[in-house]
Amino acid sequence: MKIAIDAMGGDHAPKEIVLGAMDAVKEINNLEITLFGDEEKIKQFLTNQERIKIIHTDEVISGNDEPVRAVRRKKNSSMVKMAEEVKSGRADACISAGNTGALMSAGLFVVGRIPGIDRPALSPTLPTLDGQGFLMLDVGANVDAKPNHLLQYAIMGSVYAEKVRSIKNPRIGLLNVGTEDGKGNELTKKAFDLMKKAPINFVGNVEARDLLNGVADVVVTDGFSGNIALKTIEGTASSLFSMLKETFMASLKTKLAAGLVKSDLKGLKDKLDYSEYGGAALFGLAAPVIKAHGSSNRRAIYSAIKQTCNMVDQKMIETIKETVETLKQGGEES
Repeated sequence: MKIAIDAMGGDHAPKEIVLGAMDAVKEINNLEITLFGDEEKIKQFLTNQERIKIIHTDEVISGNDEPVRAVRRKKNSSMVKMAEEVKSGRADACISAGNTGALMSAGLFVVGRIPGIDRPALSPTLPTLDGQGFLMLDVGANVDAKPNHLLQYAIMGSVYAEKVRSIKNPRIGLLNVGTEDGKGNELTKKAFDLMKKAPINFVGNVEARDLLNGVADVVVTDGFSGNIALKTIEGTASSLFSMLKETFMASLKTKLAAGLVKSDLKGLKDKLDYSEYGGAALFGLAAPVIKAHGSSNRRAIYSAIKQTCNMVDQKMIETIKETVETLKQGGEES
C-alpha cells in the first residue's frame, strides 16, 4: 500500500508529519510513504528512511492562499504534487494537514470525483461520550446543498461506517431543528423523504444537543450547518477545559484537588481528542483524500495514516461506486 503525504501542510510541518509517518511504517506492514516537500527540511527529522521516500517540491500552499488559484498556479507545491501521485496511480491515497479549501480543489481538479457523486463532502469522525464517535458530513466542503446531495452524503457515510469503522447496520441521522417528521426547512424535509426510501438504516431527524450522546453513527447535514456544529463542539470542549484549569488553579485547596483527579481529567480529555479518530475524509473523490487537522501532532498524523490504510484495505471507494451505480440503475428502471 502506498500513501502520499503533504509534508509541508499544517501548523507543525514538517516535523510532526515526518514523525507520524515514521511511527506508521513501524506499526503498519507493507506500508510505503512518499513525503512531498522541502527535502532539506524533511531530512532534519527523518531518522529512518525504511519504506519512506521524499519527492522534493519548492512551493507550498499556505493557509492564506486562495484555494483554486493556488492549486492552478502552484503546480510544484507539495499538495498538488501529492494529488498528482494519486491521480497517476503511483499512490493509493493521500493526506494533508494544509489549506482545507486547496485540498478540496486539488481533490476535485486533480484526483477527480466518483461518477454519480455531485459534490464531495468533508467528513470528520467526532467524539461521543461513550467513546465510539460519530461521522458528520458535510462540515464545510459545500455551504449550499440540494436534497440529493444529502442523500449521497448519507450513502457514502453509511458505507464508511460499515466498511472502515466496522459498525454493523450503522444508524444514519439527519441534523435538524427537531426530531419529529416534517420538521425543518425545504432542504431537510425533501432530504428526509429521500433517505426514508434509501437502502440505509435511516433513524430520522436528530438534534445538535444529542450529537455527543451517540444518537447516530452518521449525521448528515449541509456544509453551512455542519461547519457551525463542528466549530461549536470544538469551541465548547476547549472552553470547558480552560474553565476547569482556571478553577483548579484558583487556590491551594483546588490545586490539591486537581492533583487527586489529574489522571481522570486526562482520560476525559483523551476521550474528546480528535486525533484518536484520524482526519476528515473528502468523500466522493475517486481515491481516499484525507484532511488532517491543521494542528496535528505526530499521534494525529499516525491516526490519519491508519484511517487511510483502512479505507484502502476495505475498498471503500469501490463500494461507494458500486452502491451509487446500483441506485442509479434502480432509479432508471422505476
